[in-house]
Amino acid sequence: MYRILLAFTALFTVSLCAVGSEPAYVHAGADGKSWSIGNDLVEREVRYAPLHGLYTERWIHKLTGTDFLREKLSTDQEWKSAGAWRLEFEFYADNDRFRGSAPGPEADFDFAGAEISDISPRGKQLEVKLKAKNKPLEVAAFYAVYSGHPVVRKWIIITNRGDRRVLLDRLAFEELDLQAAPPSEQIVRGFYGIQPREIFYPGRIEDPAVVEINARTREGFVVMNEAPSWMKRTQMINFGEGVSVQYETDLFPFKRHLKPGETFTSAKSGIAFFVEGRGMADPRWVLPTYTSQVLLKKGAAYLPRWFYNTWDPFTWNYDQALIHELIPIAGDMGFDIFTLDTGWSDNYNDNQVDRKKFPQGLDGIRAELAGKGMGMGMWMPIAAVGPESTAYREHPEWVMRDEEGKERVLDFPEHPTRFMCLDSPYRQWAAKKLLNLIATYHPQYVKLDLTIIFDAYGRWEAGCFAKGHDHANRDQSLIGIFEGVQYIADQVYRTFPDVLLDITYETWGQDHIIDYGLLRNVDLDWMANVNDESPLMAGPRQARTLLYHRSLAIPTEAMLIGNLLVNMPTQEERFATAIGSNPVLLGDLRKLTPEQVKWYGKKIRWYKEFRRAVPINEGFFPLGNWRQPDVSSWDGFARLSRKGEGVIALFKNESGVAQVEVKLPVFPAGRFRVRSAMTGRTLGLYTGDQFRRGIAVQLPSAYKVEILEVRAEK
Repeated sequence: MYRILLAFTALFTVSLCAVGSEPAYVHAGADGKSWSIGNDLVEREVRYAPLHGLYTERWIHKLTGTDFLREKLSTDQEWKSAGAWRLEFEFYADNDRFRGSAPGPEADFDFAGAEISDISPRGKQLEVKLKAKNKPLEVAAFYAVYSGHPVVRKWIIITNRGDRRVLLDRLAFEELDLQAAPPSEQIVRGFYGIQPREIFYPGRIEDPAVVEINARTREGFVVMNEAPSWMKRTQMINFGEGVSVQYETDLFPFKRHLKPGETFTSAKSGIAFFVEGRGMADPRWVLPTYTSQVLLKKGAAYLPRWFYNTWDPFTWNYDQALIHELIPIAGDMGFDIFTLDTGWSDNYNDNQVDRKKFPQGLDGIRAELAGKGMGMGMWMPIAAVGPESTAYREHPEWVMRDEEGKERVLDFPEHPTRFMCLDSPYRQWAAKKLLNLIATYHPQYVKLDLTIIFDAYGRWEAGCFAKGHDHANRDQSLIGIFEGVQYIADQVYRTFPDVLLDITYETWGQDHIIDYGLLRNVDLDWMANVNDESPLMAGPRQARTLLYHRSLAIPTEAMLIGNLLVNMPTQEERFATAIGSNPVLLGDLRKLTPEQVKWYGKKIRWYKEFRRAVPINEGFFPLGNWRQPDVSSWDGFARLSRKGEGVIALFKNESGVAQVEVKLPVFPAGRFRVRSAMTGRTLGLYTGDQFRRGIAVQLPSAYKVEILEVRAEK
C-alpha cells in the first residue's frame, strides 16, 4: 500500500497541471489471463489465477506513482489478511456465496475467455468471462477506462444457464482493499463528497460519491456508485480497510429473480483518483470533467437550454389564452423551451389534451413557440393515472398495492389518482404512451413526474405488494421498478435520441435527490421546488445551497432547480443563480416591465453565446460561505474550462460587503481578461498566479450580485 513505484518517477517532472490526453488502452499479458487497463493518468492490473479467481493486482495513480491497494498478493499461494476484502465482486445466488476472488485454495469461478473493445467516449473496455464451478451461472466482469480521466469504471453481468430460477441478493459489483492512507491518516467525506464522516461509513441514497483522502499528502479517491436512488450502498469497510460498492441490503434490499436464460446487468462503479490542490488533478477539475463528459446522457456536446415552466404560479390553472399571452414575452427573454407543466391533459397518461382549456389543441401552441425560436416542453407522470384513464379501466391488475392489499392512491391532483407498478406489464404500456406523446406533440423536453416507488414525503412504505406482477414480493419489486424506468427511457431514446427527458426528485423518491443512477436513464433532474414566493423565503439562496452541495459529484448542467420566479426581486440574483446549473425560471411573465424583459433577454443571450464558446462544465468551484449560505455573508461560484475561461458569480446577500477576495488555488496558467457582465466594465488583466493567490473584486453598488466573464488573452 502507498508504494511509490520507481517505474513512474519520470512522471514526477510532468506538471500536475497537465491534462491527460493519451489514448486509453487495455493490454493483455502473454498468458492471456492478465490485463492492464489504463491511460496516462491511471492503470489497473487485473489477473485470473486458478487458485483465487479474478482479482486486481495493482491500481496505480500515475501522476504520483501511488498504488492504492494494501499489499501485493501472491498468485500461487493462499492469501491471509488482504484477501478478506479483495473480492473483486460478490453476490449470493439462492444463499450460495460467489466471489470474484477467494483466498484459496480454489476459486469460485473458472476462466472462460476475455474480449477487448472500444467504447465511447474515447475509451477501452475489458470483458472477462467466468463460469461458476458449483452452479449454472456465468459472470462477465467489465472494466472501462476513458482517455483523459483518472477513472476506472466497473460492472458485472450475471446469466442464469440453468433450468430453474435463481434468486440474486447481497450484490457488490466492486469490492477490494483500496486505501488512500493507513486508517489513522484517512479522511472520509459523504453526502456528495463534501461532508466529513467517520471512516467506517455506509453511504446510502445521498452518497453517490464518497471521498477518501490521505490527510498528509491530500491524495485520494472518489468512490462513485451508479445504483439508483435508495438501492445504492457504498460501504467504507471496517474502519478504513477497503471499499464495497454495492446494492442496498436492508432499507431497500436488492432481491432479483433470474429466470432460466435471463441476464442481469449490475449498476456501475467508478473510482477516480485525485490530489487536492495539484492543478488539474484536483477533484474540482477531475469530477466535473468526468461526469459531464462520460456520465451525462448526451455527453460533452450537451449545451444547456433555458427553460421556462408554468408550474409556479399557475399550477394546473392555465389555458390557451394565458399561454398565448406568455409566449411572446418568453421569446423576447430568450428562453429555449417553454414547458406546459401539469394541467394540459384531460386524463393522466391518456395523452389527451384538455379541450376545455385548449379547444384548438396544442399544434397552434407549438407553431407559435417555433415562431419565437422555442420548443415545447410537456409534463407527464410515469406511473400516476387518472380515475378514468384507459390504463386503469382496462388493467386494474397493474395498480400498485400496499401491505394490506389496498390500491396506492393519492388525492393529487384529482381523486383518486392511482399509481401503476412498473414491475408489471404496465412498463410496456407506459413506454408506448410516452413514445406516442412525443410522436404526436413533438416536445423537445418531457418532465416525468410523481411517485413510482417511494413517496418522497413519507406517506407510505416503498415498493409494491401486489400479487401477479413480475415480482414475487415487495422486496423484489424495488429493483424491478427501477428497471422499469430504465426500460421506458431506453425505448424513448432508441426512437427519439435528441429528446430531453427529466426525472423529478419526487419520481426518484427523495427530496432534492440526484445521482448517477438517474443520469444513466435520463438527461435531467428537476431536483427541487424551492419557495420563492416572497423575499422572506430565500428562494435563490436555497437553490444555491442545493447547487453547491452537489456540485463536486454531479454535473451541474443536469440539475433543474425550481422554482425561481422571474417576477420576484432581484432579477440579477435569480439570473446569476440560474447559470450555476441548467437554467430554469418560472413566474408570471406578464408582471415584468418592458425594461425587465429586455434585461433578461440581453443577459440570457449573452450567457448562451458564452456557453457555446466555452466548456465551463469542466470545473466548478464554490466560493465564500458556500457550505451554508446565509443572509449575513457572501457566497458564489466559479464555473471554468480547463483553460481558465469561465464565469464567476458573486452574491452579496445582506452582508453589506463592498469587496471580496476570489481565490482559486488550482487556476491554470496564462493571462486572462476579466469583464463585469453586470456593468460591462473591464476589471483588468490577471495572471493564473494572481487567481491562485487571490484577486480583489469590487462589487457594484447598484446590484446585489456581480458576474465576471473570464477570457484568456491570445
